[in-house]
Amino acid sequence: MNKKMNAFVSGVVALGFSAHGAQAETLRLLTWGGYAPDSVIELFEEKYPDIDVEVTFSNNEEMVAKLRATGGSGYDLAQPSVSRIKAAQAEYGIYKPMDLSQVDTSVFQPNMMEAMEKYAEIDGDIYSIPHVWGTQGLVVDISKAPEVEGWTDLCDPQYKGRVSMRLKRALLLGFAFDTGKDPFAAYDDFEAYEAIIDEIGETLIDCKDNVKTYWTGGDDLSALLLSGEIVVSDAWDSTAFKLYKENPDIRFIPTRTGALAWIDTFTLPKRGEADDAAYKWINFVNQPEIVTMISESSGAVSAVKGGVELMPEGAREAVAAAFDEEALDNLKFMPSVPPGLEDLEGRVLDRVKAATSE
Repeated sequence: MNKKMNAFVSGVVALGFSAHGAQAETLRLLTWGGYAPDSVIELFEEKYPDIDVEVTFSNNEEMVAKLRATGGSGYDLAQPSVSRIKAAQAEYGIYKPMDLSQVDTSVFQPNMMEAMEKYAEIDGDIYSIPHVWGTQGLVVDISKAPEVEGWTDLCDPQYKGRVSMRLKRALLLGFAFDTGKDPFAAYDDFEAYEAIIDEIGETLIDCKDNVKTYWTGGDDLSALLLSGEIVVSDAWDSTAFKLYKENPDIRFIPTRTGALAWIDTFTLPKRGEADDAAYKWINFVNQPEIVTMISESSGAVSAVKGGVELMPEGAREAVAAAFDEEALDNLKFMPSVPPGLEDLEGRVLDRVKAATSE
């Protein structure tokens, strides 16, 4: 009896370990804040109880750096902007091609897939699928700064001490466009691009007295605007759309030279280990009800057809308040960043940051 009982118990234990093993597959997601809210993860894990979702929040620079450091391992699905695909893959080889047969691409707006073909195709393979899109421009309390229309207005003396900025590349690009230059056209001419960015760096140093603080996260910026400590800043449109619901005077301004437009993607790291789970996540989050939940969480517009209509009501109103047809036609889509340019931009931004502490 003891031997039979031991065999029975051993069998049960073995089955337990086997079942646990089947449930132990982990989808390691490297993404932006707001793109994988707990409520969505819970619904996904209910549908796929054999998959656990593990989320690491990051940004473009960190995603590329993390994948570069590991040779494309450590994560199963990443969400860099499409501008971080071609150059990063050419320089570091950190991604692998997408299997489009695993994704229902018919749900996407045609121009979103066209952008993937333009900016994420390498040697005939597509390396990214679109997820959400948005823009970067200015967020303004129009009741206190009604005349703001462009990036260089951040340096207007009348707003001294009531301005915030984020010391990232969008600030350099926006200022460049607003001073009559086309930084994207200079991407392939390092010296020309360096001259443009150096000049903008000096402008930002001269402008430092206008800046109350340099923000690093959307929550920081939101608190500054809602408290009235600042009246204008550069910003993602999603942050501005969230604030509009709390104060309709706080609006996104696409700027007179056009908002900088981005598309955040789904991309497979080269050494990811859970491709099937990754494709299940991609298809799951493109369902209409999940699209709305993620738009609520992130403020971004889904790349699926009817993405604006699927946004929560308040966000739809904020988009309408920010963009007319002319503003949409004037978007500046950010192309792939050539190797070396971000290092240059980083050095310029470091000089600006050092100057602020003098």
